[in-house]
Amino acid sequence: MAVRLTLRDKEFTVNPGTTIRQALKLVGIQPESVIPTRDGELITDDEILKDGDHIRLIAVISGGSL
Repeated sequence: MAVRLTLRDKEFTVNPGTTIRQALKLVGIQPESVIPTRDGELITDDEILKDGDHIRLIAVISGGSL
């Protein structure tokens, strides 16, 4: 099996056993640009991904004026 990463309407597949930070870099996503969650819970960049995990990525939005 594999690990699924979902960002908006895009889905990526990576091998288990890597950290979320490594997985994001593998699929070309800047780790600082998303917040990873598993089952609605925030996970840290050094979390090891397990077989069958489905990680939802929430895009970080910044902007506005002072």
